[in-house]
Amino acid sequence: MSTAGMRFISKALDRSDSEAFKRCRLKPVHFPTRDEERIVSWIEEYNQKNAGACPTPEEVAAEFVAFEYYPDVPAAFESLAREVKENWAQRETVRLLRGKLDPQDQEEQVRGITVKKLFEEKEGIELVRGLLSELEHIEQEADVSKRLGRNLRDMSADGLEEYHRRKEGKSFKMWRTPFETLNKEIGGLYSGDVYTIFAESGRGKSYLTIAFLDEFLRQGATVLFKSYELKWFLVLARLISIASARDEAFTDVRTKRKIGIRNKGILTGKLTGAEEGLYEQMVREINDYYPGQIILQAKSDHELTRSLSELDQELRSNQGIDVVVIDPFNNVSDVYGRNVNKTAGGAAETAARRFEQIIGQYDVVGLTTVQASVENSQKDKEKIRAGKRELKLPTRDQVKTTKAVLEVSSNLFSFDNVDGVARIGTEKGRNGGEGFYVDLIAMLDYGVLREAPSGEAVREQFTAVF
Repeated sequence: MSTAGMRFISKALDRSDSEAFKRCRLKPVHFPTRDEERIVSWIEEYNQKNAGACPTPEEVAAEFVAFEYYPDVPAAFESLAREVKENWAQRETVRLLRGKLDPQDQEEQVRGITVKKLFEEKEGIELVRGLLSELEHIEQEADVSKRLGRNLRDMSADGLEEYHRRKEGKSFKMWRTPFETLNKEIGGLYSGDVYTIFAESGRGKSYLTIAFLDEFLRQGATVLFKSYELKWFLVLARLISIASARDEAFTDVRTKRKIGIRNKGILTGKLTGAEEGLYEQMVREINDYYPGQIILQAKSDHELTRSLSELDQELRSNQGIDVVVIDPFNNVSDVYGRNVNKTAGGAAETAARRFEQIIGQYDVVGLTTVQASVENSQKDKEKIRAGKRELKLPTRDQVKTTKAVLEVSSNLFSFDNVDGVARIGTEKGRNGGEGFYVDLIAMLDYGVLREAPSGEAVREQFTAVF
């Protein structure tokens, strides 16, 4: 059963905002359980008897054993109310069509409408109109009225509270990237915002997302990871390789660099004795190794969903998710769906904007990948043919799928990787950092993707390895 009702009540009590029920046109009858109905009725009575005051969660808990308190609910009142009313509309429609009169049903007591009564009193077109009228009533009642916008009084009242909630880390969450220099520049990845990684094909976008995944899990995040191009074992192999490299499990004899378990060795079942022993230990203990948790939907898994409607439902049903990763975004079915605005790429644009809305509604971090179009000069092509390709970050005008991905992203991370070195840059920075980049050491088969020591000639050191 949905927890939206109890979460709405908890949020109203936390904010001492009993007016939230009126603003969202929520009545006791809209809530799914008798306990919730009684709690909301009691809050309304308390408000009337105490000059508009709102009870505390402790006072409600003392009156109602069934009250389930949710502290620091991040979702907006409107989104919670919409969920409550959508569920009410479904129940009410079923009640109407079944034609059963429940003597405890307040709505029926007030309006006295049942299908049986309609059939007894009306016929033909009048019967159809009667049914439509009842359905229209349900539709109107399920509407959540929203204010036109915030005025100065609203912002004055909410501004200080929101600042202190952010100061205490209650209003939003920020998750660090794997690269400390990048964190210093952009702050981190903020809940409610979309972030996008883009690179040319085969340059390591998926690998980079798993490096981000490792960092999120180390911070205790619960991550919903949709991998449309990698099967579950490939994701696990890369994650173990990256984790072991961060633990500095081994030392490369040629470069003296700290490395992890070979990814290809895991995939082919050809690890050395020491690697195999560590791999088996890490796999057995991985649930305790990370403070966070992953919900993996990988290529060919029957759990893997592809539509944004399914993502919406998954987030609604799993309130503990902190981060959503979609790799790549163009494999979401909505990208090739109905083109409502009849323009080139219209479906993809609509999908990107709906994804942004879902991420904001559930106050989670959204991380996606998209491909960059290839733009090589004749000179570049000659270097590539000669095996001397240079490190080159793509620019924002190379974003494929839809430019709306660029527009909805708080940060657009460009990425490239060649001959043991890599670079991550910010092609767009809503909160700063645009044009910034970080040079990286990239020994991807050994789990290594870390910042290059400042001033060190990394390319010369690592070219021999590859």
